[in-house]
Amino acid sequence: MSSNIHVAIVGGGIGGLAAANALRHRGISVAVYEQAAVLGEVGAGVFIYPNSLRQLERMGLGAALARVGAKVGPGSEYYRMDGSVVGKILTTDSSGWNGMYGMHRADLLNVLADALPPASIHTGHRCVGFTQDEKGARLTFENGNVAYADVVLAADGINSVLQKYVVEPSAPEYSGCRAYRGLISAEKLPQWRPEAHQVWMGHGKHFMVFPVRRGELLNYVGFVPTASETAESWSAVGDRDELAASFAGWDPRVTELLDKVESCFWWGLYDRKPLGRWVNGRLTLLGDAAHPMLPHLGQGANQAIEDGTALAVLLQKCRKGDDIETVLKKYEAFRHPRTSLVQAEARKNGLRYDSKYEDLAQRDREIANAAEFRKSLYDYDIEKEALSFPG
Repeated sequence: MSSNIHVAIVGGGIGGLAAANALRHRGISVAVYEQAAVLGEVGAGVFIYPNSLRQLERMGLGAALARVGAKVGPGSEYYRMDGSVVGKILTTDSSGWNGMYGMHRADLLNVLADALPPASIHTGHRCVGFTQDEKGARLTFENGNVAYADVVLAADGINSVLQKYVVEPSAPEYSGCRAYRGLISAEKLPQWRPEAHQVWMGHGKHFMVFPVRRGELLNYVGFVPTASETAESWSAVGDRDELAASFAGWDPRVTELLDKVESCFWWGLYDRKPLGRWVNGRLTLLGDAAHPMLPHLGQGANQAIEDGTALAVLLQKCRKGDDIETVLKKYEAFRHPRTSLVQAEARKNGLRYDSKYEDLAQRDREIANAAEFRKSLYDYDIEKEALSFPG
């Protein structure tokens, strides 16, 4: 049964557009409002893991993702800084399904946007106000426009404008780490393992590489501690020489790649302790607006995709006049424990990757044991779980 409610999504990033696709897949009317003049994702690589890929494939996006993604699988390994092998990186779920892509963020965003009717996406709409009553919700925008909806999803990131209408705002917490990132043509490194996700771990820092855009590009990220906070920005230009110096003396594979880097970007890594509340009446938070997490499990976008899928399942049977807040609180009760667990595990994994252990053998054992957690992460079927969630 299709719903006759209308949902407004504030934020046209990966989480917002994935939610729009999930809602439309279940027959729910949706409109997306993005503050930028054009849709676009800055940044470089992002992983799509089995837990979100199976949902995107059910929405009919599998072929489009396969055309632009880079399959990640054989040769994926963890190393110490000198290149000695610590263990394999899990790239399948428990069934052996290798549902894992390295994606350029812009490619993923384009796939999600192209699957939506153009008229449902409204760019140049910076949200500046929200009100609601028993009949519906009202959004106001800086350009003077107004939009009405039965439900509003705030998918507007870690610095969400709408978060203040749900909870008292709290500042994101700086991790003490800066990430340098960039892309390099795979042609410059012909000996590189073509489908490999590789992670080198050293004292207080780590370095990773994985393919994106059909394997034509390699996405690299160097995580380095800082004495002061770095802005949470995807587009701040980094110091290429500082990046290379941070990993001097590491495995020759790392230094060879960095020798070929001409420019890079950096951003500060932030998250936030789990919020006590995601819902206020007809408004709910989604993705980084609800549960920003460090990138050390690669699950930020994947958990946002799970959020959108869960909301679509729970809202599908809603009709105008129904108690929307009760349904949204069910979404919060359903999602909060899982996202809190993933947030906490991402922090722990960062400590492992940065070798913050007196005994590295213990770190290596934990890395090996973490494969079991990843299996449970990848095996999770959000659609199935949402359909059976009580309440």
